[in-house]
Amino acid sequence: MIILKYDNALDEKIYNEGLSKNHLFQNQKKFVEIHTTLNQKIKDENLMLGWAKLPYINFEVDKILKMVQQVKNKFDTLLVLGIGGSALGNIALQMALRDKFWNSFSKQQRKGYLKIYVFDNVDPDTAKSLINHLDIKKTLINVISKAGDTAETLATFFVFYNQLIKKVGKTKAKDHIIITTGPKTGFLRELANQGYCRYDFTIPENVGGRFSVLSPVGLVSAALAGINIKQLLLGAKNMAEYCKVGKPVEQKDMLNNPAFMFALINYLFYQKGKHICVMMAYSDRLYGFADWFRQLWAESLGKEKDNQGNTVNIGPTPIKALGVTDQHSQLQLYREGPNDKIIVFLSVEKFAAEVKIPKFPKPHYLSGHSLNELLKAEEKATMASLTQANRPNINIILPQINEESIGELIYMLELATAYAGELFNIDAFNQPGVVLGKNYTYALLGRKGYESYLQELKKFLDISS
Repeated sequence: MIILKYDNALDEKIYNEGLSKNHLFQNQKKFVEIHTTLNQKIKDENLMLGWAKLPYINFEVDKILKMVQQVKNKFDTLLVLGIGGSALGNIALQMALRDKFWNSFSKQQRKGYLKIYVFDNVDPDTAKSLINHLDIKKTLINVISKAGDTAETLATFFVFYNQLIKKVGKTKAKDHIIITTGPKTGFLRELANQGYCRYDFTIPENVGGRFSVLSPVGLVSAALAGINIKQLLLGAKNMAEYCKVGKPVEQKDMLNNPAFMFALINYLFYQKGKHICVMMAYSDRLYGFADWFRQLWAESLGKEKDNQGNTVNIGPTPIKALGVTDQHSQLQLYREGPNDKIIVFLSVEKFAAEVKIPKFPKPHYLSGHSLNELLKAEEKATMASLTQANRPNINIILPQINEESIGELIYMLELATAYAGELFNIDAFNQPGVVLGKNYTYALLGRKGYESYLQELKKFLDISS
């Protein structure tokens, strides 16, 4: 089970800057209230907390695994088209649970499973590179958008669908297409209903994009790359059980709930002026989760209004970092710059590989050690250095990186986000600040019904009438 250590956030270690144990204990009653409220919200199918039940219902898992067996030896590559929550989870899972050079492996080495490319932008240079690189005849395309109308995703889909038609013809093109979208409405759902794809998967209506990695959004690409998605969901379920999701709690349970403690510590430090949360992964394989967490934390907690409609303009700013790489680029700021941050170390107890540092012709202190020892020493030294400078830091420790531990990590951070929303008294499941930018984009591209937004834009941009 994942462990959360927070000794270096207490005033015993960081004098005048830390939290007292009494400060934590004072929130035990609030913990029970928030946990109870969250349990009630999870039961309401009309609220956006469907993610909490995904480990229990194994949504469309059998359908996904059946699809994998039907297509894995017919195609060589999967191209995922999505953005934000439709892409970051996919990338994080592939980085964590597949070899760094998976896409360079032969089909035999991959045991018939697919190479994975995720195109999560509309950069024309990257699009052209993918067009030139991919053998489109051997490529399966999974286009993902819950709304089914995401401009960036549809644009890239049109580009690659056109390539498909050129190479295989319109009739066979559908055999290369997977559509993952909402259940009822949207352009992609229309396409799925009209037979434009070989397979379609549903994103539950009450699961938001940034909480959707344990739905078909993340599970389809994971399964096609040979990741054990049942173990992934089992890990998430284990974390849910450990945190007593859906069950009553007592005040004494607070300290044993890593999701709530993570949320509470971040919340309390926010009140103390630590408005920046740096997630520093001491594993290349976990770096994708620092990226995924950025969206989860920023989009969920950055809000103008609280639950009563008051203007609060609240929200911690998440930053990603990679140890030891960013010790040489960011640590100077974190240790000696403004004391406005909490550092979250994302650690691995046991790596899958051990690489010894061999003897060198000339004697050196590194000889006889391993890269594993060096990485751990650097991580501990960085923690100590920050603590010595009274900079709060906490540590999420995975026993090892596998499907089960990654499932635990995903669920813990999603649950922590839900708890944090309650602590900050905001809606953690909407994103009104993103919607306006989308509407402005539609207006600039001439989408019907968005003419009024074009008039608004004239106030901010040099637009000819």
